[in-house]
Amino acid sequence: LISKRKPQLLPAGCSHVNAYKVDNWRPNLRVIYQCFVWSGSAETRRRKAKSCICHMCGAHLNRLHSCLYCVFFGCFTKKHIHEHAKNKRHNLAIDLLYGGIYCFVCQDYIYDKDMEQIAKEEQRKAWKLQGVGEKYSTWEPTKRELDLLRHNPKRRKMTTNCTIGLRGLINLGNTCFMNCIVQALTHTPLLRDFFLSDRHKCEMQSNSCLVCEMSQLFQEFYSGHRSPHIPFRLLHLVWTHARHLAGYEQQDAHEFLIAALDVLHRHCKGDTTNDNGKKANNPNHCNCIIDQIFTGGLQSDVTCQVCHGVSTTIDPFWDISLDLPGSSTPFWPLSPGGDGGTVNGESHLSGATTLTDCLRRFTRPEHLGSSAKIKCGGCHSYQESTKQLTMKKLPIVACFHLKRFEHSAKLRRKITTYVSFPLELDMTPFMASRWASTNYLPPGLYVLVRYALFAVVNHQGTLESGHYTSFIRQHKDQWFKCDDAIITKASIKDVLDSEGYLLFYHKQFLEYE
Repeated sequence: LISKRKPQLLPAGCSHVNAYKVDNWRPNLRVIYQCFVWSGSAETRRRKAKSCICHMCGAHLNRLHSCLYCVFFGCFTKKHIHEHAKNKRHNLAIDLLYGGIYCFVCQDYIYDKDMEQIAKEEQRKAWKLQGVGEKYSTWEPTKRELDLLRHNPKRRKMTTNCTIGLRGLINLGNTCFMNCIVQALTHTPLLRDFFLSDRHKCEMQSNSCLVCEMSQLFQEFYSGHRSPHIPFRLLHLVWTHARHLAGYEQQDAHEFLIAALDVLHRHCKGDTTNDNGKKANNPNHCNCIIDQIFTGGLQSDVTCQVCHGVSTTIDPFWDISLDLPGSSTPFWPLSPGGDGGTVNGESHLSGATTLTDCLRRFTRPEHLGSSAKIKCGGCHSYQESTKQLTMKKLPIVACFHLKRFEHSAKLRRKITTYVSFPLELDMTPFMASRWASTNYLPPGLYVLVRYALFAVVNHQGTLESGHYTSFIRQHKDQWFKCDDAIITKASIKDVLDSEGYLLFYHKQFLEYE
């Protein structure tokens, strides 16, 4: 008889895992995750930084893997872990960055339900030790989603040449300021993951929620359609909830960004998660997706010049506005070594101002002077003081606003000073931490303060007549220029040679070098 039952779509899995799952494999695997993968405590992170090097070439990078059968660390890129597996017949290894299990017989990363459960449990423990809760919890399909996957077997393959997510936006009348910010937001990785996983729970009246519209916008961008999208509903909602931006006059892209983040933050109330009653781990004390991604903490230290007492306050921020040379605000001399050399990947040739220069100026101590005396808590009298701003907590996405538009009683103009900015930015020197202040990092330890550029907003023209465009990163080293409805491929040189008005950097989730 021929069975008419439908075959179950359950993967058989890797048969070589069973050879490993004997005796005390569970506690052994837990120790590896605790000490060498997730590393929740400061002590385990130090241990990982010191001990996790390739036993053949001594490198920290090159996708380090650990053998599951013995104490051996090896490079995956240079195939040192492959040589060990072949010589010792140790078929399984674990990726020390992401925690995936690799089988050298199957020649692929494998899934095992028991191992996956241990990995998740240890990851949650590490997050708890780090005080970040479970805000980066992995997505798991529901029963309905599994049924949909079974009945829709076609899969969209993502390649390096894939253009999914690239879509032009129609200019609805001087709305280029909105279009360029929408392009930057729709290519923000964690924001994209949030909206495409349908995480928003709306608690507002129908057709009035900006988060619902952004969710629909992400669906439109990643639908695969190539024709330009008409964002008329988005424009209407912006006019409704940010009335100062209403009308067809040209607006400031930076002002639109802040207004959009503010409205999204207010409309995300239904999406906040209460992590056992604890406050959110950001200076806004909010668990909404906007604050999780964009909110940082700016530390202000005011030091009395008499008793040297320090008064510290920490304020939340969504962006950092930086003064430029050429403005009416005095700008200090350029970086030492202006005759050449590189800092943070930025060129100092021809004395060009760099993003690092602007950040150094932003975080340097400032003497407030006799006209701005403060009442010192130690002296109990008004004294002169110095003020210094530093980064107490960095956001996942750091947005830098280069102050190109100067408005004063005597002057209204655009500052066109070229500012060199890097593809990768190290924010360590600008942190309010003891390591940053002493310029000392423990050997091998890598603090989470490095960022990768993923979007640039530019303004061409003058204050009276101008146009906004943006560059966005689709894949690593693949950039595109977004000019309203027109999307064209761009080179890295095009991006780095652009004037720069808003710079978007995404934190790199690496802990060690």
